[in-house]
Amino acid sequence: MYQVAGIRFARSELRDLALAWLALALAFTLFLEPVRFSEGLTAEYVRGLGPVFATSFLTVGTGFLLHELAHKVVAVRFGQVAAFRADYTMLGLAIASGLAGFLVAAPGAVYHRGRITKRENGIIAVAGPLTNAGLATLFFVAFLLIDDGFLLELCRMGVLINVFLGVFNMIPWGPLDGRTVLDWNGPVFGFVLIPQVLFGIAFLSWF
Repeated sequence: MYQVAGIRFARSELRDLALAWLALALAFTLFLEPVRFSEGLTAEYVRGLGPVFATSFLTVGTGFLLHELAHKVVAVRFGQVAAFRADYTMLGLAIASGLAGFLVAAPGAVYHRGRITKRENGIIAVAGPLTNAGLATLFFVAFLLIDDGFLLELCRMGVLINVFLGVFNMIPWGPLDGRTVLDWNGPVFGFVLIPQVLFGIAFLSWF
């Protein structure tokens, strides 16, 4: 058992977080640099994967990791026993979907137990997408301040990936955060989802 800033992590939880991080980075890399099966795995294609994987690793890593940690920290603050568990079937699906040209990014979830109110459960759920919204904003500010090069691309990807993660997780379906948030409070659901959708569309249109 490890402890960081008062939050405890089991070794298996850290392993799941690391494997989910790597799988998502690979899925985004394959999505952004699709394999051209007619041409095969050329040396040029393989060389091009390095910078894309590095960018995906850093941006997906911060977006995914801080999203899940936000769930865990808030759950623990509400007196819950909470831990992240990877879904290895979904990790495989994420990589396969990236290879196929689309993305399914549901690598696992923070599971928590203990007595809790509907409001507290909603706050735990919305903490993840709000974290992605905050990260997208920070990356956007940095994007505006940087002129060119790898850091500019890193910030651009940071904006897009965090908007994607924030919006995707707010879909009110199945185990995603959006369903819990909508069940708790409709106005909060709209307040979190709609600005992220509009910001994402505007960013893609202007940049």
